[in-house]
Amino acid sequence: MSITVKCFASLRERLGLAETTLAAQNIGTVDAVWRAVSRESPPANTLVAVNQEYARWDSAVKDGDEVAFFPPVTGG
Repeated sequence: MSITVKCFASLRERLGLAETTLAAQNIGTVDAVWRAVSRESPPANTLVAVNQEYARWDSAVKDGDEVAFFPPVTGG
């Protein structure tokens, strides 16, 4: 029973974490996943995805899910 967590771009550098696996027990939301991998609040405008679909911080997560955190995409 696990949740895969991925961090991209500046968040990967900030947390020193590209990918990890968390026990799914006691982790029910995207916010709880973030709190399990970081001791700080997420940077403003951090985007999240659950199973490669954009999600909200209060979105539910379950065993087998993949949760990704990434900074806003900008371009010109």
